Amino acid sequence: MPSYYGIDLKLHPQVYEPAEDTFLLAENLAVKAGDVALDVGTGTGVIALLMARKARFVLGVDVNPMAVELAKENARINGLENVEFRVSDLFENVSGKFDVVTFNAPYLPGEPEEPIDLALVGGKNGREVLDRFIREVPAYIKPGGVVQIVQSSITGVEETLRLLEEAGFNGRVIATRHFFFEDIVLINGYAR
Repeated sequence: MPSYYGIDLKLHPQVYEPAEDTFLLAENLAVKAGDVALDVGTGTGVIALLMARKARFVLGVDVNPMAVELAKENARINGLENVEFRVSDLFENVSGKFDVVTFNAPYLPGEPEEPIDLALVGGKNGREVLDRFIREVPAYIKPGGVVQIVQSSITGVEETLRLLEEAGFNGRVIATRHFFFEDIVLINGYAR
């Protein structure tokens, strides 16, 4: 069983396996002791589980039911009880406000065909899921809260920063990793 940052993880072929984008977020999490956090597109649950080590409570959601079952199993394996997982298309089954909201956004253009594609394919232009997330997230963030978005440079970092600004956040690029044909970027949006 692979271990990431001390979290043991079961994997599944139809659930996105932690990769460079996950690690960029994991190494720069904004969660603080006592926070209430939300991990959108939780996948294996690794980010939610890492946040659960500090946070008072973490909710992890994913549109892929196989991911939610896997994340629940991974929480049991790691003995973390202050975390809950549920099926949700972005905020569809989410209520309340959070100190930190994380989202490793799907960014490839196209339409998802397999459950695994939901983690990678972000709609016709690759931004549809991300744009909807940015439009909807203000209703779920506490004053002074932080939104953390991982995305590819392929889908337009400036556009994300502009949309965050319009949604009431001060957006900043916190970390970047360069790969063959793209940069993976972590953007923090600070609620104004």
